[in-house]
Amino acid sequence: MSTTAALSEPQVLAHAKRRLFPDPDEANTYAVTDTQFAMAEWLPGEPISEAVRERLAPFNHVRLGSGYPDLVGVRALESDLLAVERFGADPPLVAVEAKGYTGAGSVDVETGVLQAYDRLHEANAAYVAAPSDAVSQSTRTLARELNVGILGVESDGSVAPLELPRVVGNRTADAATSIRFQATAQGVANKSFSLNHPKNYLAYPLALSHPDDTESVLAENVVRDAEGARTGAAFLGLIAERPEGIDITPLGEEVVRFALNRYATLDDAVKVFRQWKRSQKRFCVIAPEWGLLTRRVVWSYPATQLLVEELQTMYDDGLSDPSLVDVVEWLHVHHPSFAVELFIRGTTAVRGRVLDGDGVLRRNALEDGDVYHSPTVYQLKAMLFHAGILAERGSEPHRLSPESDSWRLRTPVAANR
Repeated sequence: MSTTAALSEPQVLAHAKRRLFPDPDEANTYAVTDTQFAMAEWLPGEPISEAVRERLAPFNHVRLGSGYPDLVGVRALESDLLAVERFGADPPLVAVEAKGYTGAGSVDVETGVLQAYDRLHEANAAYVAAPSDAVSQSTRTLARELNVGILGVESDGSVAPLELPRVVGNRTADAATSIRFQATAQGVANKSFSLNHPKNYLAYPLALSHPDDTESVLAENVVRDAEGARTGAAFLGLIAERPEGIDITPLGEEVVRFALNRYATLDDAVKVFRQWKRSQKRFCVIAPEWGLLTRRVVWSYPATQLLVEELQTMYDDGLSDPSLVDVVEWLHVHHPSFAVELFIRGTTAVRGRVLDGDGVLRRNALEDGDVYHSPTVYQLKAMLFHAGILAERGSEPHRLSPESDSWRLRTPVAANR
């Protein structure tokens, strides 16, 4: 019996994921595994160990090409994993198909190559991962002809690239851009918004431009959580965090210009924020001009645009006051990966409750507030409330009643009759 014959498909995929995506906290990195691997058993009588499932988490059912890859993610891969070292500034969208030994003792690597090739219609690079000794020379030749990488997996978990793929340029297509955002949406949701008032993020480029220490300016005038303000400002595109330091983006510079057009100095501008500390009133009402600026900034966040477009469509279809459950169900029909990544927590237990092995949504699970991402249903929703986009503010998950939590647009556009 081969030394790698014990490697099942989930085990192969777990080792491949560790090789391609070793650090889930790495910047601009995120990967999801198909929901079929979240089940307790892979084959009847063949359980998936808890350690393997934890390595594979989080789970989602992401469509690429004509099917659903076993793993899809975004990361700037090392040069020894690609046939070229340079492929542009953006990290590639990567799809992986895994093949392991079945009960009959066979591995269908060739089918994996063909499946991975199909993913190249919308991915930038595609791999098949399989036990090393199951990869034949003819399969390697086929992979080279189809531009599919092969990752050979050993029983000790080591992974060696046997064939290297070339990165293709599908990331510029609209569909690929949408899938890229879907694939990275949960990473955004996990790290993005820990504060629930947009003023805290608008103030960051002002404090960064201020001659005094940034954290001191924020603590004195706006909020003590400088790290939370910085992280949210980065996800809203107001600043860019780089290894050499923090830069203000063109959108952030516009916030600074806005302030300097209305106040004599940046110091005068940041002092205005003192009056809004701990304010519960809608920001666009108590500070109309700042509210309009907030609306522009929040609208630049891609999730806002898609949410508002779909809420308007729901309104047009007669659902004028949708609940959180309504919104997630609707989005899951039209943008399934986006719906799960943005709204549903990424833990194995929660994804397993919300999705079955085929990625079908379990509605009853959506009635529990604890399955939702706090940064989406609380912080992001609160910002959309303060910007004047949504009619009601957000709630913390433990206080959430999903079936009555309203996601009504404050000002829907009535269709011409």
